[in-house]
Amino acid sequence: MALLPSPVRAPAPPAGPATATQPIAPGPIAATLDQGPDRAERHAMLPPGRATIRVPILMYHYVRDADPAGRLGFGLSVRPADFRAQLDLLRERGFHPVTMTEVDDYLDGQGPLPRGAVVLTFDDGYADFWSTALPALQARGFSAVAYIVPGFLGRPAYMTAAEVAGLGAQGVEVGSHTVNHLDLTTLPPSRLKLEVEESRSRLQSLTGTPVEDFCYPSGRFSPAVQEAVRAAGYRSATTTAPGSEESAAHRLQLGRVRVSGGESLAEFGRLLGAPSG
Repeated sequence: MALLPSPVRAPAPPAGPATATQPIAPGPIAATLDQGPDRAERHAMLPPGRATIRVPILMYHYVRDADPAGRLGFGLSVRPADFRAQLDLLRERGFHPVTMTEVDDYLDGQGPLPRGAVVLTFDDGYADFWSTALPALQARGFSAVAYIVPGFLGRPAYMTAAEVAGLGAQGVEVGSHTVNHLDLTTLPPSRLKLEVEESRSRLQSLTGTPVEDFCYPSGRFSPAVQEAVRAAGYRSATTTAPGSEESAAHRLQLGRVRVSGGESLAEFGRLLGAPSG
């Protein structure tokens, strides 16, 4: 399962970016999903074997209060209060957050998935994932996947290398989003290979864990890009194409459910649909 055991005396999640005097430590991963009368239902497992399974892979970018005047940034921003309400709705509806590794294992026939599996993905590695989204996830015992662009680490508004290095201890799986967030379909083969392979290498060195999931920048890919991703050793890749029916046959072009911000909670619920199983 994606949940991590709660440490006995874990410190509260960091309020902001880590500094040299503020070490990263595991946050309190709450056992919320293990509580309540519907525990058995929440933990009912779907054995592997299905050719296709419905798993909404939610696509987030910023979790912040954004200025409506900035059209692009505003259209990618979910208000913190809305984000917390969305997480609570997931739990109420019987959804169970998992990682992409768990989805990959299911598609490979290597492991089950919980009924109501859902993946929460966060693109680009923005600083507000660390400061705002992560504490809300931890408070509910939810796992997540952060697609990181290593070439952006340490820039204003992005996470630092130290923060990304500590994400695994916070219950977050790290995925690759290229080195520089370029349109891969426009690159010559040598540069395509570098963007795909070096991003994985850098992130694995940083986190000390395998990085096996990829996310195409802006959702753009081609047969040549898919082949480069496959050759680099990734097990799966996500797009920006809408959809939540995932299969091994299309594991290098998995669809996602975009959360743009501004949706009502009812609209968010309709995007989710019913839990699998």
